[in-house]
Amino acid sequence: MIRSMVDPEGNPSDTGGEPIRVFIVDDHGIVRRGVRSYLSIFDDIEVVGEAASGEEALDRLEAMAAGGAPPDVVLMDLAMEPLDGVAATRELRARLPEVEVVAITSLVDQSRVHAALEAGASGYLVKDAAPEELALAIRAAQRGEVHLDAAVARRLMDSVRPTREQAADPFCELSERELEILRLIAEGHANKEIARRLVISERTVRTHVSNILRKLGLSSRTQAALLVVREGLGAPTP
Repeated sequence: MIRSMVDPEGNPSDTGGEPIRVFIVDDHGIVRRGVRSYLSIFDDIEVVGEAASGEEALDRLEAMAAGGAPPDVVLMDLAMEPLDGVAATRELRARLPEVEVVAITSLVDQSRVHAALEAGASGYLVKDAAPEELALAIRAAQRGEVHLDAAVARRLMDSVRPTREQAADPFCELSERELEILRLIAEGHANKEIARRLVISERTVRTHVSNILRKLGLSSRTQAALLVVREGLGAPTP
């Protein structure tokens, strides 16, 4: 499921009484302290660590995971050097796929948005987001949902423009199986979960996803999901 600040409804996550464990990555100490202060007002969120660079974050997160206490969600600044937030996100998701990432930046750069989401980020916020917005993004990530800042969602939605041939029905070239997978993508399911639900291999799902993006002329799963939301592609008819 994709949420944005356009639709800010969201409920505290049910984590069995345990707060959502959050790790902050930003190369500015004042930003890390500010985010800690923001999040301290929420009973269901706990900051369990921080790092000043992508490299430091990967080392600390691996150590936490090895000790059996990884965070649930990492807040990742994108503008860091030498390892930027996109590369750090990609590496983190490869090493610790159970840890979700919310990208945070001061700029709404469409190419960077795409890069962060394709690297595995579950959300994208600008740094002037209100504490409630930040908490919503963290809760959504912990539930496996994609949460986008309103400005980011609008930019992505504008980038999802069907061709003239597709204008009447942007999904006209998709098979029934591809439509089924597209709906599951829009609901926020990863390839592994889609494969389990449809009783097919994960490799087959990846092939279908690639074909879906090619047919729709899109570059990311998030763009495809946003197109579903915009066009109102419903559930299959029983």
